[in-house]
Amino acid sequence: MPVYVWKGKNSYGEKRKGEVEAVNEAAALGQLKRLRIENPKIKEKPKDLFANVKIFQPKVTGKDIVIFTRQMSTMIDAGLPLVQCLQILAKQQDNPTFRRVLTEIQTDVETGMTLADAMRKHPKVFDNLYSNMIEAGELGGILDTILSRLAAFKEKSMALQKKIKGAMTYPAICLAIALIILVVILVFVVPVFAKMFEDFGSSLPAPTQFVVDMSDFFKGNIIFIFIGAFIASFIFKKIYNTEKGRLKIDGFLLKAPVVGTLIRKVAVSKFTRTLSTMLQSGVPILDALQVVARTSGNKVIERAVYHVSDSIAEGRPIAEPLEESGVFPNMVVQMINVGESVGALDTMLEKIADFYDEEVDQAVENLTAMIEPFMMVFLGGMIGGLVVAMYLPIFKIASVV
Repeated sequence: MPVYVWKGKNSYGEKRKGEVEAVNEAAALGQLKRLRIENPKIKEKPKDLFANVKIFQPKVTGKDIVIFTRQMSTMIDAGLPLVQCLQILAKQQDNPTFRRVLTEIQTDVETGMTLADAMRKHPKVFDNLYSNMIEAGELGGILDTILSRLAAFKEKSMALQKKIKGAMTYPAICLAIALIILVVILVFVVPVFAKMFEDFGSSLPAPTQFVVDMSDFFKGNIIFIFIGAFIASFIFKKIYNTEKGRLKIDGFLLKAPVVGTLIRKVAVSKFTRTLSTMLQSGVPILDALQVVARTSGNKVIERAVYHVSDSIAEGRPIAEPLEESGVFPNMVVQMINVGESVGALDTMLEKIADFYDEEVDQAVENLTAMIEPFMMVFLGGMIGGLVVAMYLPIFKIASVV
């Protein structure tokens, strides 16, 4: 959307200048008129060469969304008109991508579109969950309350993701360091020792010969190794993007030891938290389940939730298809059954989510505690094995002497 630079005077005769985003010059002048800017001089701002190149544009982060949602909730609760809220929040945005999105949403709302429909035009920023809850808030006249719930939900989701990423960072860094050390030793260190061993003229011990052969193979085929790794990664992504492939891989991850338990607990926490938030916001349960399924992040969980939605549409209670899926723990099924029986399903789902958030914390701590000694043994064994293999011939020669 074009940006226009303007100069003019406000209703008090004070000089003012600034920028506005609008579809055309007439729309920009309309915005200035609403701001009571008298006799404005306006011209289109020169375009940035990289403005339309996505890789050069910053992404809208979860933190940006949470801050926007909190501020929007406060402003609407204070009685500010929706368009004015969007205009103020767009102007104060440091992220140019998010500022452009909010300006486009403001323009759409001004033309008569609902806020939810305007947000649906930007699915990469506002997902289905967000848009559906905004729609429920608009229909029920409780948009400020819905925005407050959305902000709380987003904050808890971000905290959960942060814990999981934190648990995975340490082993990932250790593994990367181990691979770099291995490559450096095989490419630069082992050949020096191999040249020295050739001058001895005697046969090498089996471990040393294995390391030397591995070094020769790696140096002679390093390009093919990297090409093979790239092709393997590409094929894996292609398979994972297919319906059948993703279903098998996600199913395997759920059954994997240690990691599978963590993934299942995260999935249960996300499912119950999301469904609870949507039900509390007045979203119909069938619509809520459709959104929860699409945002589950695991194909097995997604298929199970879709099955639950179909069963409810046929008149069955929610607990029965959940139990049949075999994905959700029995305790979760029983608590949901109780919540549904007493008419407090949303409250029960929130309690389950709180419980499983604590379970995820404990699972992450256990996983970290388990990984640390394993990585120490792995790194020590790999580096120590290489060092011993390189020094075995020296020990042999020393014993002969």
